[in-house]
Amino acid sequence: MTHTRKVSTTATILVLAMLMIFLAGPSLLAQTQQAAQPDPAEALNNALVAACKEDEADFANYLTDENAAAFQELPADERTGMMKRFVLLDTPGRPLLANDNQGHEILRCEASDASMEFRFGAARVHQNLAYIPVTVTGQNAIQFGLVREDSRWKLLSLGLLLIDIPQLQKQWAAQDIENREKGVVDTLQNLTQAIDTYKQAFGKLPDSLAQLGPAKDGISPQAAKLIDADLAAGIKNGYKFRYRVAAGADGGEPGFEIAAIPAEYGKSGKQSFLLDKDGKIHASDKHGAVATANDPIVTSKDSGTP
Repeated sequence: MTHTRKVSTTATILVLAMLMIFLAGPSLLAQTQQAAQPDPAEALNNALVAACKEDEADFANYLTDENAAAFQELPADERTGMMKRFVLLDTPGRPLLANDNQGHEILRCEASDASMEFRFGAARVHQNLAYIPVTVTGQNAIQFGLVREDSRWKLLSLGLLLIDIPQLQKQWAAQDIENREKGVVDTLQNLTQAIDTYKQAFGKLPDSLAQLGPAKDGISPQAAKLIDADLAAGIKNGYKFRYRVAAGADGGEPGFEIAAIPAEYGKSGKQSFLLDKDGKIHASDKHGAVATANDPIVTSKDSGTP
C-alpha cells in the first residue's frame, strides 16, 4: 500500500513538473530567442569595418537584399567609391576597435594619409528597426538606421537619406561632377600663377604645360617644377587641359589660353572651360567640346571663391 502511494506521489510530481515546463516553455523560448538576436550596433560596426578595409564582399552582407544586388551591379570603382563615402576616407584603412566607459563601440579607421573615428551612441530599437547615433571625427553626429531582414540587421538609412543605392549613386555622382567642375576653376587659376612665375623666371611663356612640370636634375626652362606630373601631362581630376600660346593683337605681347574639357563627358564632368587671353574663365555645357570666349564668364560665386 505504501509502495503504491509513493509511486502515485512520484507520478504526480512528474506530471506537475512537466506541466510547469510546458507552461513556461513559450516564455523560455522567447527569452532564448531574444538573447540570440544579433546586436544592431555590432552589425553597424561590422559594416563600417568592411568599408574601412574596402572589403566589398563583406560590406554587401550588411545591405538589404535589394541594395546588395544593386551594389554588385555597380562598376568596381563605384562600389569602392560608395564604401569610401561611409568612412570618409580616400584609401583603404586599418580598423581599430575599442569601447567607451558605457560599453559603446568606438571604431577608428587608420588610412595611410588620414584617419577617422566613429563613436557609437546608445541604440534605439523598436521591433525590426534600430537607430544608432554616431559621432564622427570633425563631423556632426550622424544617425544610422538599420532594419532586421532575414534575422540579420542591415543598413537602412544614413542621416535623413534612405539607403537606396541606385538613387544615392545618382546623387553622389552629380555631387562628384559639381566638385570636379569647381576644382577646374581652381586649377586654371593655379596654372595662371604658374605660367606668370615661369615668365618672370625665364623671360618668356612656356611652350607647353610639360615645361611647368617636375624636374629631375634642377629647375630649367624645360622643367620648372611649378605643377605636378599629372597636370604637366594635361590631365587632372577627370579633366583634360589644353594650353596654347596666342599671338598678341597688332603685334603686341603674346598671351595664352587654356581649355579644359571632361575626360569622360557626363561621368567626370559636363561643363567645358576656357581661360581666355584676358584671364577670364568661361564655362558652358558643350557636350565634351571646347568652350569659347563667347560662353558665359564664371563668377566668383560659381567658382566658390570670395
